[in-house]
Amino acid sequence: MHSRRTVLTTAAAAAAAVCPTGAAAPAPATAATPLGHRPPSPATRARLRRLISRMTPEEKVGQLFVMRVYGHSATDPDPDDVAANQKEIGVANAAELIAKYHVGGIIYFGWAHNTREPHQIADLSNGIQKAAAAQRVPVPVLISTDQEHGIVARVGAPATLFPGAMALGAGGSREDAGTAATLAGRELLAMGIRQDYAPDADVNVNPANPVIGVRSFGADPQAVARMVAAEVKGYQGAGIASCAKHFPGHGDTDTDSHVGLPYIHHTAEEWERLDAPPFKAAIAAGIDSIMTAHIVVPAFDKSEDPATLSRPILTGILRERLGYDGVVVTDSLGMEGVRVKYGDARVPVLALKAGVDQLLNPPDLSLAHAAVLRALADGELSERDIDAKLMRILLLKDRRGLFAHPYTTHRAVDRVVGTRSHLAAADRIADRTTTLLRNDAGILPLSRRRERRVLVVGYDAAAPTGTGGPPTTVLAKAFTELGFTATALSTGLSPGRPQIDEAVAALAARDAVVVATYNVTADSSQRQLVAALLATGKPVVQLAVRNPYDIAQLPGVKAALASYSWTDVELRAAARVIAGRRDPAGRLPVAIMRADTPTTALYRIGHGLSY
Repeated sequence: MHSRRTVLTTAAAAAAAVCPTGAAAPAPATAATPLGHRPPSPATRARLRRLISRMTPEEKVGQLFVMRVYGHSATDPDPDDVAANQKEIGVANAAELIAKYHVGGIIYFGWAHNTREPHQIADLSNGIQKAAAAQRVPVPVLISTDQEHGIVARVGAPATLFPGAMALGAGGSREDAGTAATLAGRELLAMGIRQDYAPDADVNVNPANPVIGVRSFGADPQAVARMVAAEVKGYQGAGIASCAKHFPGHGDTDTDSHVGLPYIHHTAEEWERLDAPPFKAAIAAGIDSIMTAHIVVPAFDKSEDPATLSRPILTGILRERLGYDGVVVTDSLGMEGVRVKYGDARVPVLALKAGVDQLLNPPDLSLAHAAVLRALADGELSERDIDAKLMRILLLKDRRGLFAHPYTTHRAVDRVVGTRSHLAAADRIADRTTTLLRNDAGILPLSRRRERRVLVVGYDAAAPTGTGGPPTTVLAKAFTELGFTATALSTGLSPGRPQIDEAVAALAARDAVVVATYNVTADSSQRQLVAALLATGKPVVQLAVRNPYDIAQLPGVKAALASYSWTDVELRAAARVIAGRRDPAGRLPVAIMRADTPTTALYRIGHGLSY
């Protein structure tokens, strides 16, 4: 593994040479300082210091937590969501969460039933802010979500979904990245979401990375840095807080920190060259917040504590060496990577001591809140340090207009979310991302005369929140709208002989087949499916709908493309390219290594064919 990492990192381095009914509320405001951190005025600091001075220790500690909560409403969630809240948090709803724990932030998830549709999201956001305003010391809540686009999106259609990071990396346009972030940020703002945990600033130099992959802009550190800066400026120009993740860099690991503790074996010099540039670019662009990674970097911390709990990494490198004085937020404290070494009561205390400001989504809020309070009472954490963390959080909230304009309106939603112009912009951007990797014998584009009857097969991955899906159906519909007669057949992630035989039989009555592949490995039966389709002699078009590395495992394929996601916007764009309605413009933002000799590139960064 080490030799592979060395080759990959060396190659990357070379490439781098809604308001409550009847109530009046102001429309959402853009932030006072949309692009950066102009120093707050003395009057602002004095006002926030007075606010802090009114808080009890319990209220101060609560402000450091960002918590999940179940339900579509702040006060009247569905009975099942009430039960889930009572079981996991000891409260019935978001309003009770704020009243009991004084949390400074709430994170939205689809699985927590927070994001049904835009008007509901806006109403939920307003209900949360109304509950916060009713507290003894009223402080607006920083509402956040993971809306990276691509494969990670908590708010789905009818909101606009844009291509994800690696697709944008393939497009190579900072303007497109900035436009996507700006329009996406405006939609989040209209729904009352004031912080987006995006962009992903990891440099994905390891094809085996199970958790980042297409969430990264690519493997070239300088190219990733440019795209990160563009998105930071886009999101914050739209008035919401951006958050670069996952510091100090989660791009070179083959362990998922959700289920284990990854190690990054980069030397200090390798980190400076490979991992640091995007975070430096984010800081230079005025990033509001940076998220930590639950990863071990022995070169920086011999204790082998995860970075989230490492003072040498968060204070020594992020704060002191890089000069960052914005908000530092942990990745979810429910992830196994941060829980394997210390208990859930110690983790939040150690994170705060390391340099963290916000504690995201602890598995047991009561335990974590009490542990921090105890550490404060015992002197392990000082009130001065807690006040400094709180000041950073409050300055962010003030900068993003939360004290002046905490509410939104249905009118704001209707004016911005999922508008025709935004949807058209997403399609235009996606048209510049599809990458044509191979086109032997000019198989592509498919012709409506020669290959009118098209079969679409492959894995129907669960569609990201609120998109049309399943992928084979989306593709078949797109081809039909482009003048083909298309049929969809889902063959699964691991097709067996019955599924393979069914696909071959279906192809007998068709002129060509498009097979959607998903993270093909050496032992994946997707390889047998593709081989059986090739053996028919019919034109076979392979489309990698997640990581672009599939072609290395598929010998014999003569027409291969990468869409970097299976969201509707990217699948439709790929269909337009396959049908010849658009010229393939995407260029690989990562290298694809040969399967038989993984130290040799099959396709280098920048590869991409045109018609």
